Amino acid sequence: MKHSTNPQTRRGRGPARRIGRSLALVLPVVLVLSGTLAVAGVNWSGTTSSPMLTAADTSDSEASSPAGAGAPHEVLRDALLVELQEENPGVALTHLQQAVNDHPSLAKHCASIARTLGKAAVRVYGPTTAQSYARPVCDTSFASGVVTADR
Repeated sequence: MKHSTNPQTRRGRGPARRIGRSLALVLPVVLVLSGTLAVAGVNWSGTTSSPMLTAADTSDSEASSPAGAGAPHEVLRDALLVELQEENPGVALTHLQQAVNDHPSLAKHCASIARTLGKAAVRVYGPTTAQSYARPVCDTSFASGVVTADR
């Protein structure tokens, strides 16, 4: 069996190798940063510090309320819309993600709430600024709401 004496063939210095080396350097950094941000965003104390999370847990107070405050996902949506106007869409999205993490029953409503937040963000901040707050909460539904908002 004859071995190749061509250095490029033998050592594999083509574009694939350069791309591979670049990914080998960049990918661990991206993974560490995203993991650090994910861990930093978790409420490790177990207590809810946001009124949004408390508002989502209203299943017992619903029956006692004379007018019926609405389903927990409606209460959460309304509270997040207020927070979007008073703070910014990023804070509202963070609290939406925390509410879904704390109350998995809200997960089926997450996409519709995020789309509603996206549409409201366009009305309050304009399309360009609203889009700058987009992140993958509920499968990019916030960005979908921004894109489909009536301007």
